[in-house]
Amino acid sequence: MDHFSSKDMALKVQKKILSSVANKTSVQMFIDDTASDILDELYRYSKEYSGNKSEAQKVIKDLIKIAVKIGLLFRNNRFSTEELSMAQDFKKKLHQGAMTAISFYEVDFTFDKTVMAELLTSCRDLLLKLVNTHLTPKSHGRINHVFNHYADPELLTKLYEPDGHFRPNLSRICKGLNKLVEDGTI
Repeated sequence: MDHFSSKDMALKVQKKILSSVANKTSVQMFIDDTASDILDELYRYSKEYSGNKSEAQKVIKDLIKIAVKIGLLFRNNRFSTEELSMAQDFKKKLHQGAMTAISFYEVDFTFDKTVMAELLTSCRDLLLKLVNTHLTPKSHGRINHVFNHYADPELLTKLYEPDGHFRPNLSRICKGLNKLVEDGTI
């Protein structure tokens, strides 16, 4: 039986179009100014840490594409009740990660790279499970790329050095995270 749905087709087209034009202007409906500021700061930090501008751009572009696609799936009611429960678990884990990141920043010498890396890895695994049947293997690779990049213990250690070069970046990231937590976004 040939199953055709214009709604499904429209969603596929939207995902494809947004994949090819994922930039600040086209994704403002899914990513607010605060989140955009955090992404900019993550980009600056990644670029300076790795010395690789194109890799830093690719990580942020992958992150934006994933956020937009998940936003589209939510907006089009594509998640089952069970998946919505998984999404709540992901949001709780993301909130825990944000609170932990902020706490490690505010209280010097409490940073634990293992804890932070495990939180990010746990978020990645929940997200992969959530989108398992909705996104392509290429998108799953993007999720892995983003979370594996930011869960790198060396990258995290450099970011959290109390008197380190990247302290201003961390300050701006945590300020944005704090605002998202206060707003209830995460």
